[in-house]
Amino acid sequence: MESITILGCTGSIGRQSIEVAEALGLGITAMTGGKNTELMERQARKVKPLFAAMSDEKSANDLRVRLSDTSIRVAGGEEAICEAAELSGSKTVITAISGAAGLRPTLSAIAAGKRIALANKETLVCAGFLVMDRIRETGVELIPVDSEHSAIFQSLRGGARSELKRILLTCSGGPFRQYSREELEEVTPAKALKHPNWSMGAKITVDSATLMNKGLEVIEAMHLFGVAPENIKVLVHPQSVVHSAVEFCDHAVIAQLGTPSMKLPIEFALTWPHRSLPVAPQLDLCQVGTLTFEEPDRNRFPCLKLAESLAEKKGSYAAVMNAANEEAVGLFLKEKLRFTKIYECCASAVDKIAGPAESLEELLMADHEARLYVREYYPMI
Repeated sequence: MESITILGCTGSIGRQSIEVAEALGLGITAMTGGKNTELMERQARKVKPLFAAMSDEKSANDLRVRLSDTSIRVAGGEEAICEAAELSGSKTVITAISGAAGLRPTLSAIAAGKRIALANKETLVCAGFLVMDRIRETGVELIPVDSEHSAIFQSLRGGARSELKRILLTCSGGPFRQYSREELEEVTPAKALKHPNWSMGAKITVDSATLMNKGLEVIEAMHLFGVAPENIKVLVHPQSVVHSAVEFCDHAVIAQLGTPSMKLPIEFALTWPHRSLPVAPQLDLCQVGTLTFEEPDRNRFPCLKLAESLAEKKGSYAAVMNAANEEAVGLFLKEKLRFTKIYECCASAVDKIAGPAESLEELLMADHEARLYVREYYPMI
């Protein structure tokens, strides 16, 4: 039985990846989680991996006790997660760790020659130039799992890459698409977490509300598909049925449509270049009815504009923006920062911290400095 590894199995994508793997009859060699040892124990007992790693040693010790009656090896910390990414026995690694924490393990999986099912956009946002160089050097396959990038990847099968004119990157617009600036000032975490279409983790749900998520996806698409940012057009599509599209040189547009479910892109990444059993709900276009598209408002949602402006800048610019955003969103979720101040934290961190960077160590140092900066800066705004 073919086996895979799942990095970040306790998150939304990780949980769905386990369901898809089971439906496809795939084994799981290794799995990693954050600090939710109760869920990790249930998952490990169900799929019986050889190795389970937690984000820190305290959580690993707890899981070790919980699984002491099994043969599953347990470890904790970043090195253990990188070990899971490299472990022999699995052909494909699903990288579903949230945030910049997924960067090192993804690079470890690439170095080990694994096929990468990339569900961690921050890997390419923070170190896209470096990561894609490693991909080219190793010849490793990189298959996107983000619904939009999977849609682009699938749509590109309709023509030669040399015929591509531009990418049409869709987004729902989030829960505040029609809010005024004044209404955005009063947004609460409870409101931000009520996404109209998708069921996701808290951080990415807030990013969808600020449109930072779409900005990150512009950067990801640029690296994945070798397209300049000016050839990536963001479209607000409230129904979340057209997951993205590509336009070719003859103006033919090919899109991938489906229900708002991550199971389809997860399955496609695991079975590519073939298609397999249906694990996602079937799309009923008659029930969907009207599909609409509109321009995003970059004045009300400036995070998108900020990300777009940094997309092609080498150095630590995108990494600093991403780190600042992670910290700012965390503060917002704790009700310590207003929704509209997330952008200000990101823009200020880029202005004060970002600069030249070439190595992984330099990028990670900039990431660390940006986080410290936001923690010190936010009480003053």
